[in-house]
Amino acid sequence: MIRLFVTPALAPDALIAPEPEQARYLTQVMRLKAGDPLLLFNGRDGEWRAEMAEVLKRGCVLRAREQVRPQSGVPEVELVMATIRRARLESVIEKATELGVRRIRLVTTRRTGPERPRMERLRAIAVEAAEQTERLDVPEIDAPAPLSALLDGWTAPHSPMHLMVCDERGGPPVLEALGAHTPAGAPWAIVIGPEGGFDPLERDALLALHGAVPVSLGPRVLRADTAAMVALGLWQGALGDWAEARVPHWSGAPS
Repeated sequence: MIRLFVTPALAPDALIAPEPEQARYLTQVMRLKAGDPLLLFNGRDGEWRAEMAEVLKRGCVLRAREQVRPQSGVPEVELVMATIRRARLESVIEKATELGVRRIRLVTTRRTGPERPRMERLRAIAVEAAEQTERLDVPEIDAPAPLSALLDGWTAPHSPMHLMVCDERGGPPVLEALGAHTPAGAPWAIVIGPEGGFDPLERDALLALHGAVPVSLGPRVLRADTAAMVALGLWQGALGDWAEARVPHWSGAPS
């Protein structure tokens, strides 16, 4: 079943005009015809059974029929990711979306390279990953900002958010740290440095923040993209929604 992320509101009999690229995919690649079913979601109104209402010369029109899943929450975890080389960063965006991250904050550091990520491309990757993995939302992706801005704007000490700082210098094993510092349900941000690691002054500033928890990801030094996936996976296994059973969400024929 094709799933498509759209921005308009979803309601019974709502007519949706997909973006031109989406329309080309539906009509020219998947060759949907009037009456063919698909699923729509927008991050606000849950998932809806829909159908191709009309194929136009340039574009198409979709009609929402009925909600098949209500909107649900996502795990309380963000990823603070230093920008890295384009292909590896794109892989991080895709896999972090698959792993259920709520928000991705890109930061630049003293050791960040000159390459600038293409934000439109990164957001398209996140949308496609959400469509494929049956997420009901697409994570926010913040354009790169200096790490110093994140440090200066970090929430005051009363904030319940913890900061998991993945530190190649060492620290307690990540599962031990997660179990010791918070109950399930508390929000976390996972911090991954650039290729080559954080500058010592940056690392010290991060670890001085309220709620910062240094953790070790094992005896080997991991690439930044690998470290991000390992950290998110371990967080999900310890405190996230991996304990929930997966239930197929679509099995009926259109009415």
